[in-house]
Amino acid sequence: MTDVESPELEVEIAGTVAIVGFPNVGKSTLINRLTASRTAVVHETPGVTRDRKELLCDWSGTYFRLIDTGGVDRADTGPLGPQIAAQARQAVAEADLVLMVVDAQIGVTPGDEELAEILRSSRRPVLVLANKLDDPRRDLEALEFHRLGLGDPIPISAIHGHGTGDLLDEIVGRLPGRAERPVGEEAIKVAILGRPNVGKSSLLNALLGRERVIVSDVPGTTRDSIDTVLRRDSTTFVLVDTAGLRRKRRQRQGIEYYSELRALDAAERADIALVLVDANQGVVDQDLAVANVARKAQCATIVVLSKWDVTEVRIEDVRPKIATRLRQRPPIIAVSAHTGRGLERLLDMIEELFVRFAGRVTTAELNRALQELREARQPPGRRGRRLNLLYGTQVTSRPPRFRFFVNDRSLVTRDYGYWVENELRARFRLEGVPVSIDFVTSE
Repeated sequence: MTDVESPELEVEIAGTVAIVGFPNVGKSTLINRLTASRTAVVHETPGVTRDRKELLCDWSGTYFRLIDTGGVDRADTGPLGPQIAAQARQAVAEADLVLMVVDAQIGVTPGDEELAEILRSSRRPVLVLANKLDDPRRDLEALEFHRLGLGDPIPISAIHGHGTGDLLDEIVGRLPGRAERPVGEEAIKVAILGRPNVGKSSLLNALLGRERVIVSDVPGTTRDSIDTVLRRDSTTFVLVDTAGLRRKRRQRQGIEYYSELRALDAAERADIALVLVDANQGVVDQDLAVANVARKAQCATIVVLSKWDVTEVRIEDVRPKIATRLRQRPPIIAVSAHTGRGLERLLDMIEELFVRFAGRVTTAELNRALQELREARQPPGRRGRRLNLLYGTQVTSRPPRFRFFVNDRSLVTRDYGYWVENELRARFRLEGVPVSIDFVTSE
């Protein structure tokens, strides 16, 4: 099992650029400026970015991968400080070019000097970016950073865009220009969803076989949605770790609010949602709320019981609640990120579910099923008129959407519509797949 991080577009990648720096120097703001997006979480609190986040940047038709990292601070004695630094070092090791961002308003700090020492020993090409020089008349203030021994500093303002065009020209000119294997539409996009601290990052790291994101016992560690590409045999998965989803809106404030927006966006982009449930606690109402997020985003869903190595809960203990409370009736699997149990089977299940999610039911098969439905249950009626399912067809896939022509759409009751949906799900093995049905009056 190997993994390769790549953008999701079918383009050739000229190289990889890592952005590093002391906390709160404007790295995420620069990321958003260079990618013309608001993908990175930007907040006045230092240390918002923790994991490596990979994004695609395009400048005059040249595409390169941009890696955002957490602020590197050797003096950080908190539980996440060493892991954030390790992620940044890994990003530097993978990069063709490193951008070291410094705060020109503050000047050279001991932290800048420590980081510069690390970068010099890495033997990677480095550009020093003197950020927060909003007035071009202050560009000479960047010269102070010559003392870091990493070449001529480049004055920029990430927030206003000053100097960023010249910076992009410099970046493109320094990249090796090698092509990487692109990720196409055939890739299966998988969002890893769950309430805080159920083991989402641990599962991602276990699937990849290495420390791709920071794992901590502190709820809310992941703040961005992190895309990572995993290739297994001929199948490509785009795995997205996300921030924990909290059930009550009043519990979401500041950084958590924006992190949750990115988690919801990850669900909207995904084909498959893995809804993680802490097997120690069983299925709780907040897990059902997370599953509902996946359903509304039109994701196919798998319920994953995590931490299986430290629990006595059985799948049979949670299956009834899943079956009665979740409309898509998703499949359930138990895994252990610690021991690796169930991980290969989980990837198999994702592939199998994606085939049904992206597949099509032939018109002949569908109309045979409609004939059987007409015979299995008397359709609803009103005032002497009874509903008649005339014929149907599948109009889209990924997820499947069906159009059924009837004699009178107003005769379709909610109960009967749900019954037809569940019958289709059972007949065509669409458990866990969102099924949409449009009942249309035939003219």
